[in-house]
Amino acid sequence: MTAGPSAATAVVGVIGDPVAHSLSPRLHNAAFRALGIDWVSVGFPVAAGSLAPALSGMAALGIRGLSVTMPHKSEAARLVSARTPIAELLGAVNCVWPDGGGIRGDNTDGAGLLAALARQAGFDPAGRRCLVVGAGGAARAVVAALAGEGAEVVVVNRSPEPAARAAALAGADGRVGVPGDAATADLVVNATPLGMRPGDALPLEPGLVPDGALAVDLIYHPSPTPWLGALRSRGVEALDGLGMLVHQAALQIERWTGLAAPVDAMWRAVVDAPGPGPGRH
Repeated sequence: MTAGPSAATAVVGVIGDPVAHSLSPRLHNAAFRALGIDWVSVGFPVAAGSLAPALSGMAALGIRGLSVTMPHKSEAARLVSARTPIAELLGAVNCVWPDGGGIRGDNTDGAGLLAALARQAGFDPAGRRCLVVGAGGAARAVVAALAGEGAEVVVVNRSPEPAARAAALAGADGRVGVPGDAATADLVVNATPLGMRPGDALPLEPGLVPDGALAVDLIYHPSPTPWLGALRSRGVEALDGLGMLVHQAALQIERWTGLAAPVDAMWRAVVDAPGPGPGRH
């Protein structure tokens, strides 16, 4: 790899609003260094309503890939010329790259969570009871991923119609539930933004989570959130969203470069690094 970016350097980035807090460039650049390739990742702030010209600019400038974050995931799914099956199912895209004369979109969120569960907790969803709090884009990705591995999935959400749509992604193994269903869950996932800011309500009463369950909060900063802190004080195994962030970014590296991502190097880049602002990914 060269000493620094040059005219020959391949460029990727993260687009969203805001992106200043994003750990994605740090993760991507750690991977590029470990792989020894002349690539660089940067942040591109793109306001709502400006995604279409941003994607056109990507093609015109020869940018090799983009990580797509809030608020653009749903619009990106509509704008790309081709979608992977999971992106098609979810109607949301978090990763794009040039493909022939067009742009292909993928969603690596759910697969990133599965990889994090396996690495951090040795958790296999097959045949397990899982409860997901929330029904937005992140929750939908989690529901589809868990169900795809053979889990039973219960969705808890304040609004019943979005909950039903999310649960439907699990087919016969999905249903809308109530907070009390956490009592029989093997895995409980907070897929809402509750906990990102001081004064947020708890996404789920911690006392409802059984002692032997695994809990995951998709928020990676602040960590622990008040919910995770309450669970850990009881001895419940509880993970923040950093693992999902690392592994979904690793899958993006593989989509863009065709190379196996150096996951250990990506972990080292963020575990002891200064924290970003509040966020998921």
